Amino acid sequence: MVCLGNICRSPLAHGILAHLVRENGLDWIVESAGTGDWHIGHAPDRRSVSVAKKYGVDISAQRARHFAQTFFDQYDYIFVMDDKNYRDVLSLARHEADRNKVKMFLLEGIVPDPYFDETQFEPVYQLIADRCQELIDELKSEHYR
Repeated sequence: MVCLGNICRSPLAHGILAHLVRENGLDWIVESAGTGDWHIGHAPDRRSVSVAKKYGVDISAQRARHFAQTFFDQYDYIFVMDDKNYRDVLSLARHEADRNKVKMFLLEGIVPDPYFDETQFEPVYQLIADRCQELIDELKSEHYR
């Protein structure tokens, strides 16, 4: 899961998907990172932590990481939150196999960045939670074909 600073959207997606992975008894690894490097080592935004906690998802132990080219070797899928994240991640791709791993998190549109609008954390949480459930269903059926 990739967003800009790895403190709002991608930690929510990371935490929600990891929570659903555990609930479904899957052995998938879920991580997150940011395309920007200014929050490395920082906890998620307190507002993301709060909205996740409200729904029983604890993201407080996560720490921001910077997206690295080596992630193409470590992960099967790289889901990005918006068009800029998509372009930034693709710019690090070494070949077609890397590029094929990069997907928009939402099938249509982008996940809005709630950082500058306090009222957006709840709707963004819901948007991400809905998509994470869809991803569980989609990836489970793909994995077990």
